[in-house]
Amino acid sequence: MKARQFLLCAGLCGTALSATAAPVLEGMVIAEQPFRSVTVSVTDSKGLQRTAVTDNEGRYQLDVQGLSAPLRLSAMNTHPWEGVTSQDCLHNDQPRARCMASLLPELDASRTNIANITPFTDRMVSEIATANGYTGPQQWIMAKGITIDTTQLAAPLARFQAGMHDALEQVGLVPLHTNPVTLPMQPGDGMSQLLAVINHNRGYDNNSGEAAGTILTDISFRPLVGLQNAGPYEPFDYARAVKERMAILAAKTRVLIVSDSTAATYEVSRLPRMGWGQVFEQQFAPDSGVVVLNGARAGRSSRDFYNEGWYQQMARFMRAGDYVLIAHGHNDQNCNSSKPLRGAADVKNLCTYPNNSKGERQFPAGHPEMSYQTSLERYIKLARAQGAHPVLLTSTARVKNARGKTAFVNGDTQPVVSSHHTPAKPGYLFSGDYIASVRKTAADNAVPLLDLEAATIALANQHPQDWQTYWLAVDPARYPWYQTQTSGTLANPDTTHFQQKGAETIAALVAGLVRENPQLKSLAAQLQP
Repeated sequence: MKARQFLLCAGLCGTALSATAAPVLEGMVIAEQPFRSVTVSVTDSKGLQRTAVTDNEGRYQLDVQGLSAPLRLSAMNTHPWEGVTSQDCLHNDQPRARCMASLLPELDASRTNIANITPFTDRMVSEIATANGYTGPQQWIMAKGITIDTTQLAAPLARFQAGMHDALEQVGLVPLHTNPVTLPMQPGDGMSQLLAVINHNRGYDNNSGEAAGTILTDISFRPLVGLQNAGPYEPFDYARAVKERMAILAAKTRVLIVSDSTAATYEVSRLPRMGWGQVFEQQFAPDSGVVVLNGARAGRSSRDFYNEGWYQQMARFMRAGDYVLIAHGHNDQNCNSSKPLRGAADVKNLCTYPNNSKGERQFPAGHPEMSYQTSLERYIKLARAQGAHPVLLTSTARVKNARGKTAFVNGDTQPVVSSHHTPAKPGYLFSGDYIASVRKTAADNAVPLLDLEAATIALANQHPQDWQTYWLAVDPARYPWYQTQTSGTLANPDTTHFQQKGAETIAALVAGLVRENPQLKSLAAQLQP
């Protein structure tokens, strides 16, 4: 049957239908706030599709007469980024639309059916999708001719109820009776309050370069789920998250960290691994009014950190006078097209090319966004457009010597040197020095520069005997997570990432560099004495 024209809910949501009325499907599309004027697509078990558009409260409603359960639902937020509207939920070499999914197992023709689309429903669909061999929820939503086993919803739902148990109680919901798909919702209700302190995104698949499974963090970017395709949630403190959201909004100054795994906040299960951004707020005086937003994300380059929406999660809180610390570079070096498995995806999605020896930008014809300097300048322009102060940082050192080997092992005394450069060799389109490119970008744009690479090279060379207490080298017997990891152990140290002592030391080094920079006197005045 032809879909009826979309009607607003108009206070009729959740009411019983008359015997002659067609079955109706309605719900809310909401993350940290409602998705307004976005398209909701519904696909039934036979592949029939219908669409609706949400109203200003994020509500949608449509006639589902003739559709057969189960229903797959998807919502695409095509909000323009820098004037560009994205219609793509899947790829990461361009700005990616914000998309979420849901699954409704059954339709009841005698009453209004509810199917919300939220970060929690997206995670539940993500678990089903990956369990069935799909890279993420979007690939599953787009697939045709598939058989859906709705009993697979039980485990993801149970994990949601257990992981959010205390939070659900605190917002007035009964955990064991709360299904985020079918829960009747109103703007500002308990579920809306909970979602207001949850960040949502989808990950990145290294081999294909496509969007992957659903990732959830709390308001301060502490991971909740996403490291594994399925499994229990990380600890979540709802009361703390509410307090932190209020602090973010009320802060005198916000410091946003745009970076990669060296700065990121990590799961409790991965302790003692830490990024320096995870502990940077400790460098500021308690009464400073400074709040650090550490949106740094492992595996991301300066290019796809923006395209995938990680920057936008923080930027919605940015105010004039804030600071944006830009510390990308490690993953921008993923430019080896001949690398097995992920080489082509790396070049297409992550790679940016450094300037040449003359300081000139390098990029393939027609792709200026693949210039490292151009990619960094995007954040400079975005920060300044909102009245914030951009700051560039060189990347932290890898504990590598001039031969590209791990330094200070097996009696080797060669010192740590810079490794952020690409020599001319097969697989690489351009060669150059990333650190020199950061310096050039800072000079060209009159941006403060913090030479964190030099500071961390000095740190490593000052500790040839115990550098492994700063970088990640832990005893698997003490930290069970590392019993299944191939690096980060005493036997195979991780020369890039840090454990707690290192993260705290790097954070202090960054604070020291802020103090030394005459362009950052106002920020330095807020640091611990």
